[in-house]
Amino acid sequence: MSKPLTSWVVWGFSLTVAGSAFAQSADTSGSVSLSSSGATTDASASATPPASEPAPAAADAAPPKTEAAPEKFEPYEPGLPPEGNVLELGVFGGVLFPSSDHNLRYEAYPQKPYSTGGEVGARLGYYPVSFLGLEAEAMAAASKVKDTETSAALYAMRGQLVVQAPLPYVAPFLLAGAGRLGAISRAMANDSDPAWHFGIGAKVPLTPVLGLRLDLRDTLTKNTQQDGQAQTFEIQLGLFSTVARSRKEPPPPPPDSDHDGYINSEDQCPQEQGVAPRGCPADTDSDGVLDKDDFCPREAGPAPNGCPDPDPDHDGVPLPCDQCPKEVGVKPTGCPIRDTDGDGIFDDKDKCVDKPETKNGFEDDDGCPDQIPDAVKKFSGVIQGISFDKNKATIRPQSKATLGNAATVMKNFPSISFEISGHTSSEGDAAVNQRLSQERADAVKQWLVDNGVSADHIKTRGAGADEPIADNKTAAGREKNRRIEFKVLQ
Repeated sequence: MSKPLTSWVVWGFSLTVAGSAFAQSADTSGSVSLSSSGATTDASASATPPASEPAPAAADAAPPKTEAAPEKFEPYEPGLPPEGNVLELGVFGGVLFPSSDHNLRYEAYPQKPYSTGGEVGARLGYYPVSFLGLEAEAMAAASKVKDTETSAALYAMRGQLVVQAPLPYVAPFLLAGAGRLGAISRAMANDSDPAWHFGIGAKVPLTPVLGLRLDLRDTLTKNTQQDGQAQTFEIQLGLFSTVARSRKEPPPPPPDSDHDGYINSEDQCPQEQGVAPRGCPADTDSDGVLDKDDFCPREAGPAPNGCPDPDPDHDGVPLPCDQCPKEVGVKPTGCPIRDTDGDGIFDDKDKCVDKPETKNGFEDDDGCPDQIPDAVKKFSGVIQGISFDKNKATIRPQSKATLGNAATVMKNFPSISFEISGHTSSEGDAAVNQRLSQERADAVKQWLVDNGVSADHIKTRGAGADEPIADNKTAAGREKNRRIEFKVLQ
């Protein structure tokens, strides 16, 4: 065995033994144990949960029920150590490090090294006793011929003897076996050689039937000169499943459908969580409203809140807290929020409670009457001074003065939203006119946005030739119909 492999074996075996010793010390410390379901519990904790604190009861009420002692059952042993007379099924993946001095080639082909590759495989094992087992496994690995970079496949069929320490939590093992190791490639054809292997590893149980397994292997075959051994190393990590584990499942606890600590056979209300002595929900004031729903659990009152003071307007604010008992209101006074001036803005947000809001698109949310500022009125309707290149949406330079003034007004009154509509004459195709009018309206919006106006306060519309303001039969009328209009939106 080579010096690097010896180091691997010593290091790996020390690690697995140390892990096993740590697991045993944790189990024997008395502070942690594993229940049959795998959950950890405090060793000093009581096996029986405390009963719920009983609610006040009448003097002639039945005494609290006595908890029955739980049935004893055999739990799983801590850490699920290996057992005898079981089958193990496993799958694994890993890394294969082929020897550079291998002889896996047809004799007529030159020897070339294989590259490191990933491997997968499966195994079947039988363990007649807890510390000894026999396994058969198959492995396949993807590789390449290094000098040619052509793909190659390596495979192995082998059997092995496994000696393991039947310890809980971590079970270290040694193995040795024999079989055949082969390779398939275009560069060196198909060949396989007898091989024997040995290694170390560890098993970590996760559940009664499932666990993790780690293997470190060295496989020996004849080298190229036929006078020594070629060493091929493997690292495997996989899952194994234990079949026919003999441990007994704990018996199920007595049924308690509502999980209130009272088993169904003694619970007079098995579908509702309750208290002693009957396991039914409490109603301390005996008013028919259970305490969990009773706003006044110690004073008898009608449903739905169980309080003696009624709530005639059913607004959720009972008397005497409700200052408007005949009107549906809100907490805390029980009175409705009013709209004195009827403008649709409630008094708590209305800055002019006795004067209705003027819905004109200017500060419509403050509840006060107002007028559109004169500066804004100048940019309502047809906007003179905005022109475009013929049959295009390109704004002419002479339009920038008008657009600059419009941008200043819009930025000075940011609460106002505008609609920009484009219009054309009736000349030409209607669909083309529609598209051109929309593009011109969008071009005006983009100019304003580029000059600091919020895009959220501008909408555009293309009207085409559908809304003329002059006669399309004359040149002057058609020129008037080619226009841009601004409109304040409410």
